[in-house]
Amino acid sequence: MTDMESDRISCLPDDVIDQILSLLPIKDAGRTSVLSSEWRKKWLTLSNLVFDSQCVSSASSEDPSVSKIKFLKIIDNVLLLHSGPINKVKISAGYDLIDMNSVADIDRWILHLTKRSIKKLVLDFWLDEPYKIPWCLFSCQSLHCLKLYWCSLKPPMKFEGFRNLKSLYLEQVTMTQDTFEKLISGSPLLEKLILWDHNGFTQINIHAPNIKFVQIMGKFEDTSFDNTLRLAKPVVDQTSQSKSHGCSSNLVKFFDHLPNIEMLVIISYFIKYLFADIVPVKLPTPCINLTFFSICINFNDLKEISAVRCLLNSSPNLQAFTISARLEEHADHLTPVSYCWEDIFLEPIIPLKLQRVKILDISGTKSELDFIRFILLYSPVLEKMTVKPVLNVTSELMTKLIQFRRVSGKAEVIYLAKDSS
Repeated sequence: MTDMESDRISCLPDDVIDQILSLLPIKDAGRTSVLSSEWRKKWLTLSNLVFDSQCVSSASSEDPSVSKIKFLKIIDNVLLLHSGPINKVKISAGYDLIDMNSVADIDRWILHLTKRSIKKLVLDFWLDEPYKIPWCLFSCQSLHCLKLYWCSLKPPMKFEGFRNLKSLYLEQVTMTQDTFEKLISGSPLLEKLILWDHNGFTQINIHAPNIKFVQIMGKFEDTSFDNTLRLAKPVVDQTSQSKSHGCSSNLVKFFDHLPNIEMLVIISYFIKYLFADIVPVKLPTPCINLTFFSICINFNDLKEISAVRCLLNSSPNLQAFTISARLEEHADHLTPVSYCWEDIFLEPIIPLKLQRVKILDISGTKSELDFIRFILLYSPVLEKMTVKPVLNVTSELMTKLIQFRRVSGKAEVIYLAKDSS
C-alpha cells in the first residue's frame, strides 16, 4: 500500500478538511501540524475560529493568571499567523480567562479582524462592566452576523448601520434610543433580530424591510413595527408591565405591518399592552398566514380572555395553539370571573381549524376547564391536545377531561401530570 493510499484524509478536498478541523478546538487543530509537511499549515487557514476555555488545558492547581496569559497569547498567535479569509470568530470566556485588563487586547483583535473583512463575530464574555465596542467595528461593512453579550454601543456620529448585516443578537447590551434605531434602519438586509434585556432605551421601533424573525425580551414601554412586511415570526416577552397607558390602537398598530405573520408568541405582560383598552371581536385585517400561536394569560382576566377570542377569530388558518395559565403576583384581590366561552365568541361560532393544542400550567379552575371544553367542542379537525397542570392538581382534573365531548373523532387528549419529586 502506497503512502497516498494510506493517507486518505490528506486527499480530501480542502473545504472538507477545513470542516473537519473546524470541529476541533483550536488547540487540537494546531496539533495536526505535526502529522506531516502537508498538514503543517492547514490549521492556519481555518475560516471559523472559536476561542474559548477549550483552547487552554490547565491543571487544577495552575495559577489562574497563567491561564489568562496562555489564552491571550493563543489568540494573538493564531490571528498573527493565520492566512486566508476569516469567516467567523467567536471569543467566549469567563472571568478566569478575560477580565478588564484584557480590554486593550480585545480592541486590538477587533481592529485586526475588521481589516480581514470578517463576516461573523461573536463576543461572549462578561467583564466587571460592559465592554465598550471600539469605533473600528462600526466601519466593518463585511459583517453578516453580529452577536454581542454585555456590551456598550456608542458609535461615531457618522455611523449609519451595517449594510450587509443579516443577523443581530444583542443580550444585556447598552445603547441609546437613537443608536438602536440607526442600527436597525441602517441595516437594510437584516433578517433576524434577537434583543434580550437591553438597557438605555424604552421604545423599540423596528424599521426593517427584510426582517423575518424578531425576538424581544425585556423591559420596554412601547414597540412598533414599520416597513416589516416580511416579518413572519415575532416573539415578544415584556417582563414588566408598561408604565405608559396603552390604547386600542396598540393592537391595530402592532398587526398593521405584519400582514405575512406565520407565528406569534406573546409572553408575560405584552398582552396587557396590546389589549389595554377596548378589545375588538376580531382584527380589521385577518392573519391568514398565522399557523402557530402561543400566549400566556390570566384565565380570571376577562380582557385577556377577550384577547384570545380576538386572535382566534382573526386567524382562520391557525393549526397549532399553546396557551399557558399565568397567576398575577398580587392576585389575592381578584375575584374569579364567570363567563361562557360560547357567549364570549358570540353565535354563530365558526369552527376552528386547530390540529394541535397545548394547555400548560393550569390548576383545574372552572374557567380553565370551560376553555378546554370549548376547544374540544369547536375543533372538528383536532388531532392532539396536551394538558400539563401545575403541581398538586388532583386526579379529578383528568377525570373531567375524559368526560368532555370531542367533536373530532381523531382528537387525542394527553394528560401530563408534573412530578412532585
